[in-house]
Amino acid sequence: MKNSLVTIAALLLTAVACAQDATTAHADHQAAATAQLSIAPDWAKLRVDKSPRHHEWVNLKSGNRTVSAFVVYPEVKGKATSVVVIHEIFGMSDWVQMEADEVAEAGYIAIAPDLLSGMGPDGGGTSSLADGTAVGKAIRDLPPDQITADLNAAADYVAKLPAANGKVAVAGFCWGGTQTFRFATNRPTLSAAFVFYGSGPDSPDAIAAIKAPVYGFYAGNDARIGATIPKTTELMKAANKTYDPVTYEGAGHGFMRAGDAPPPAADVEQKAKDAYAGNKKARDEAWVRWKGLLKKL
Repeated sequence: MKNSLVTIAALLLTAVACAQDATTAHADHQAAATAQLSIAPDWAKLRVDKSPRHHEWVNLKSGNRTVSAFVVYPEVKGKATSVVVIHEIFGMSDWVQMEADEVAEAGYIAIAPDLLSGMGPDGGGTSSLADGTAVGKAIRDLPPDQITADLNAAADYVAKLPAANGKVAVAGFCWGGTQTFRFATNRPTLSAAFVFYGSGPDSPDAIAAIKAPVYGFYAGNDARIGATIPKTTELMKAANKTYDPVTYEGAGHGFMRAGDAPPPAADVEQKAKDAYAGNKKARDEAWVRWKGLLKKL
């Protein structure tokens, strides 16, 4: 139940917590999210529950920490590439689990670690925290080295699964998008990094450590993150690194989540319907691109 409440809070707060500004684009995103909640507040959880794919929770050792992670297996014959899915600033939500399931549906092993494992009351994770505000604060307070260690633990675990072929990519959204770019600077063996509306490192030394190709997925109506793309492009080009950013016009920050959700009710204002349409189009186009890139790994 708490996970469902976190998901609801996440939808309502995405525009504020992810972007931390008050642009019109984010207001549109919040309006669309509110309209989606009026239809089916548990849509993500319901989709995970109905999935035919095998899901399991595992405990990973990360130094002296135990990290809880959600693993989903694809229904394929051969060994599969793995994808580490990094959650938004809303932590281990129902939507993150649904996104991991969608990765597995595309034919890949997905692992989504709860990076708040052990950071909540009585050593709990995301679901132990009171609400979306508490989750966001806890994530912002995470030590960077701990994040890297936990992600390495997830990547190490999934790479060694009997069903895995050893290749590991990483994908993250919002806060997780930024962490995806940062993880690429810390794990040279990654096959690829898929950054969804997250910012890149601003240190040439960090950029120089990247070995994997980085693919960016950005929203046209996301001025804060959009403003970082030229500098990231410049740094990556100067370091002779592969960086391929694509901006989806008409979409707002968080369009993968917003585009996954059910459409708004017929009686909501046109502004919310337009925002949803832009996010849905971007989500669908981004998925086609993402799956095409994964096939090349």
